[in-house]
Amino acid sequence: MPSGGSKKVSESELTTVRLMMPTDANVLGNVFGGAIMRYMDEVAAIVAWRHAGKNCVTASIDRMNFYAPVYVGNILVLKAAVNYVGNTSMEIGVRIEAMNPTSKKSTHTGSCYLTYVALDGKGKPSPIPKLRPVTPGEKLRFKQALARRKLREAEDAVLAQR
Repeated sequence: MPSGGSKKVSESELTTVRLMMPTDANVLGNVFGGAIMRYMDEVAAIVAWRHAGKNCVTASIDRMNFYAPVYVGNILVLKAAVNYVGNTSMEIGVRIEAMNPTSKKSTHTGSCYLTYVALDGKGKPSPIPKLRPVTPGEKLRFKQALARRKLREAEDAVLAQR
């Protein structure tokens, strides 16, 4: 698809799962936040690449909120989708859940927003397809992501003045 086109959220969204192992955790069996962040960045990068159709790099990570612990033996469920697209960058939202494989109980354990920039063959920012939100939820996430983008731009302007 040419960079001037548009894509639906459903064309690049992704859900992936991982079994949490002892190598992901401390000696008491709590999974490290850094391990979860790595998996979150991986799934978000795949979504960004699927949307852009080219290499994408992490430009920023907005607040990583952990709501509940994840333990060894849990199945980590990562749900990622494009929320907003600018010219060369996009926001990917990731919802993280931990599922107990025995009880099947799933707990929302974290959420994060990541910004990715698409790169051309020379490593320079490159135009990407626009986003075409379809469902009411997608349209709401688009509006919320636009508001976060404006906040990031305002913060960047303040930092540039220092």
